[in-house]
Amino acid sequence: MIRRLSAGLLAATLLSTIAVAGPGAPGHTHRKFEAGEPGDAKKPARIVEITMRETDDGKMVFTPNRLEVRRGEQVKFVLKNVGNGDHEFMLDSPEHNARHKIAMEKNPDMEHDDPNGKRLASSKNGELVWRFSKIGTFEFACLMPGHYEAGMHGLVVVK
Repeated sequence: MIRRLSAGLLAATLLSTIAVAGPGAPGHTHRKFEAGEPGDAKKPARIVEITMRETDDGKMVFTPNRLEVRRGEQVKFVLKNVGNGDHEFMLDSPEHNARHKIAMEKNPDMEHDDPNGKRLASSKNGELVWRFSKIGTFEFACLMPGHYEAGMHGLVVVK
C-alpha cells in the first residue's frame, strides 16, 4: 500500500511539474517581455504588414526590416510567410533573442504562438498586436536554426 501511494504521489508530482513548466525548452518563457506588452486587439492600432521570404541568392528576409514607433503606440503586425519554408517572428530585445536562438538550436521543432511571436508555415498568415511601452531598440527575428544568420532579423526603434 505504501509503495502504491508513493508511486501515485510521485506521478502526481511529476505531472504537476510538467503542467507548470509548460511548452518549450527548460527556462523558455514568454511571461516577461522586454519590448513592451501584448496589445489589445479591441483598441486602435497602426497596421504594419511584414512579409517573410527567401531570396534567390539564399538570404532570408523580413520586409520591411526596420520600423520606428512612438512610446505607447500599439501596432498590429500582419505577418505573411510568402517563402517556401516555415519562418517565425519573435519580438524581443536582441539579448533575449540571442538566448532564445540558442534554445531553438537545441529544440528546432519548438513552435511559437505567443503574445510576442508566431511561427508560420509557408503561405500562411498571422497577426500579432503589440504595445510598445518602453523606449529603446528592439529586434524581431526568425530564430529557427540558420535563419537569423541568413539575414532574417530586423529592428524596432521606440522613441
